[in-house]
Parts: sequence; C-alpha cells; structure tokens
Amino acid sequence: MRLFHASNATAALVLALLGSANALTLPGRREAIQQFLSTYVTSAVLGGMILTNNPSRNWASTDQSTEEESMFAPKFVQEYADFVKTNEGWSYRDVSVGNGASPNVGDRVVFDWSGYTIGYFGRPFEAKGGPQGGAFDKRDVDFSRTVLGSGEVVKGLESAMRDMKVGGVRQVIVPYGALSYPADDGSHDRVGPKPTTFSGQRALNFVLDNPRVDRTLLFNVKLIRVDKPNGKGGFSRGDRA
Repeated sequence: MRLFHASNATAALVLALLGSANALTLPGRREAIQQFLSTYVTSAVLGGMILTNNPSRNWASTDQSTEEESMFAPKFVQEYADFVKTNEGWSYRDVSVGNGASPNVGDRVVFDWSGYTIGYFGRPFEAKGGPQGGAFDKRDVDFSRTVLGSGEVVKGLESAMRDMKVGGVRQVIVPYGALSYPADDGSHDRVGPKPTTFSGQRALNFVLDNPRVDRTLLFNVKLIRVDKPNGKGGFSRGDRA
C-alpha cells in the first residue's frame, strides 16, 4: 500500500464528515482520526449512510502562471473518490435525494446549511448539527434564502442547489477560487452564506486568507422550500419539506 503523504487534508475531511454526523453514534474525533491514520480507511455514519473514504486520492499540480495565482490558488487539487465531481469543478454526494420540486433560475430557495474547512483540521465555520432530519426542523426565520442566479451565495453552493429537490440533503465540496468566497469580501456580506458567529467567520477567514493550507470547503445543505416569482416583485410560498 502506498503511503499517503497528504494525510492532514484527508484527515481534516474525515473530521468534517464526523462533525456533521450524530456525535452519539460516532467515536470521538481523536479516536477516529487515529484509526484513519493507522488503517487509511475510515467509515463514518451520516444520516443512516456509511461513508467510506478511499485513502488513495489523486493529486495533480496546478500551473501557476502569475504571482497572484501562486499566492491565492491551491498548489494541489484533491479528488475525492466518494464524491461526484462536476464539470464546473465542485463535487457532491447526496445524503438524501428528496421528493419535492426542483428550483429554476429566478426562484427563491430556502435552505439550511453547515460548513467546514478541510485545510484547517475540519473546523466548522457554521455548525448546526449536520444534515440529520431533526437538526433541520426549525422555524422558517432560521433558514437562509437566496434567489438562484443572483450570485448572493458562493457559486459552487448555488450550482449545487439547482438540481436538488425539496427535502434533499447534499454534501458539497467547493474548491478555492471562482466557485468559493471572493477574496475581496472578507465580511461575506456581499456573497454568502455568512457564518452566524464571530468565531465561525474567523475560522473561515483564517483558511481563506492562508495560501499555505488547502482552502477547500465542505458544505452540508438541505433544500427546505422553493418559492416561485409571483409577477409582482415578490414570491409565492412553496411547499416545505
């Protein structure tokens, strides 16, 4: 078996996955990461599913044509065998497909989310218990909203919600760059979703501002509702999951 030299980044992904699962059904974070490093395979329970992380990841160097790219682009692009990589560059896996309607560009989507940094030891920058049914049973006021196509949320996450169905839960891996948070919006007021706590925003910015770590992000997202334009500048409320 080939020694996996990029264990820190992969271990961080494992911690992020563990952080999104039910702590009552999983071993401790330290125990889990020790098990991963010794066996190169870690299985985690998430919403009733077994997630098996393949230790052999494909890494490819990216060309750095300018000084700016060398400062702000990741040196490596990591492929996750258990996620589907799209042509745009973001990757996903569906935890639950959902059985409701899918949104169109111009629709307002209501969603809940959590987020983790992969290059900062799986630290959450928005933690809400992960994509487990009951953890998302909240009042509408607690959810996030965006109009698809508006660019109000990071492109990777917005694209990921376009073919989801109401009630669906999806994990989305967003690489640093055009698909992620813009470098000139450190407050995340222009492009969200914005962490709801100061510590979360600090953890996120620590990674985004640090070219020495993998700035890839992991989002857990559940599509709660799709609201259609009513022709009067507002939206007609859709059915909730």
